[in-house]
Amino acid sequence: MKKTIYSKLALLAIFLTLGYTANAQKQARAFGRPVKAAPTESGHIRCVSTEYEDYLQEKFEDRATKEQFEQWIAGKIAEEKLHRQASPSNEAIVITIPVVVHVIHDGDNVGSGENIKEGQVLSQITVLNQDYRKMAGTPGFNSDEVGADVEIEFCLAKTAPDGTLTNGIDRVNLGVSQWGNDDIENIMKPETIWDPTKYFNIWVCRFGLDLSDVLGYAQFPAASTLQGLSGPYTANTDGVVIGYQNFGSRTIFPGGTYQTPYDKGRTATHEIGHALGLRHIWGDYDGCSSAPQNGDYCADTPVSETANDTCPDGFDSCPSLAGVDMTNNYMDYTRDNCMNLFTADQKIRIRTVMQNSPRRASLTTSTVCQPPLGVQDFELLNGINLYPNPAQDILNIAVENGELPDSFTIYNNLGQTIATVKVSSNANLTVNTSSYSNGIYFIKIDKGSQSKKLKFVKN
Repeated sequence: MKKTIYSKLALLAIFLTLGYTANAQKQARAFGRPVKAAPTESGHIRCVSTEYEDYLQEKFEDRATKEQFEQWIAGKIAEEKLHRQASPSNEAIVITIPVVVHVIHDGDNVGSGENIKEGQVLSQITVLNQDYRKMAGTPGFNSDEVGADVEIEFCLAKTAPDGTLTNGIDRVNLGVSQWGNDDIENIMKPETIWDPTKYFNIWVCRFGLDLSDVLGYAQFPAASTLQGLSGPYTANTDGVVIGYQNFGSRTIFPGGTYQTPYDKGRTATHEIGHALGLRHIWGDYDGCSSAPQNGDYCADTPVSETANDTCPDGFDSCPSLAGVDMTNNYMDYTRDNCMNLFTADQKIRIRTVMQNSPRRASLTTSTVCQPPLGVQDFELLNGINLYPNPAQDILNIAVENGELPDSFTIYNNLGQTIATVKVSSNANLTVNTSSYSNGIYFIKIDKGSQSKKLKFVKN
């Protein structure tokens, strides 16, 4: 009898050991270390920004630590809150971030493989503006009492580093079919980066090797009074990297190359959140702890034990602490169609970084979203497009040269005026058409003495 029990126990021990070994072998790795969060239900790794930060800490010993950064930003946030209390009626200035999207490919034709179409890139910029502006009538809107309009907008650069005209999309054939972390950091980024004090750099590529299942990652910002990130060795890698199938929105531009369920543009929203100073809402390590250093340093994001994958509305992973998991926050790991929220504390944190952090603060005064001198400021006949067309709930006005029109008017096919909008920011270039009857409409776009009329269809 004892021999039988011992034999069963021995077999159980062997089984558990083999199972543990198999799981250990399956554990994803990135930047030479295990990925802390489990893969999503679909087998993807949502983000490896935490692992990337650990990699940089190890590679550059004088890089500012997490503790040093948080000590620095805490003081700046306190100053910002005092300023807001002293002048509560002052509206925040909308900050515009100039973007260059480096589309890295190995010789594919435009629209094939990782050499994605322009429309896919434009759809991503639209999503960023919807999300960071909490734009009404779009997937970026929410009615949560702590939900915030971050008052950050994004524009594709119109002036290249050499002073010539650009559309903000830098297509580069580096002859590499897939990219792992070493080649990205040592070859791709340094060889293609545009001046990070003037451009926010986004790289879109085909991940491979140790990054095969990864959606994206970002470089965290620097603290202005600390050594480390101000060095050239991290300046020439500053920005975010996104897998080409997870960049842009299938809803806005169906003609792109996408991967479900990460096809609504929220990977870039999430990663840029990191680049602007946000941490995952559960912090960098799992567990239910209300200590700030174990979370995301934002008091209005309830404590979560770990990342969430699907859309578990009302789920509470830390029932002994206040609030339920904020699964619709952009800094969780839920699917693209779950996300629609930045909080007020996250907003203050982002704007504090934009006002004080090296290479972030300088973006606020960059002029590269304007076309170069000598180039016609506003080419109405060639510079404006509507998408998606036909439209259902949303119609976007894409201004390719970066110069906003003065206003636009929408007419139905009988010539009756449906809406007239004065344009003061990119937020005005998204039209909520959900209440429009199906049929043909015309939009007249005005800039100075010039105008252009375009047709669109509402389905």
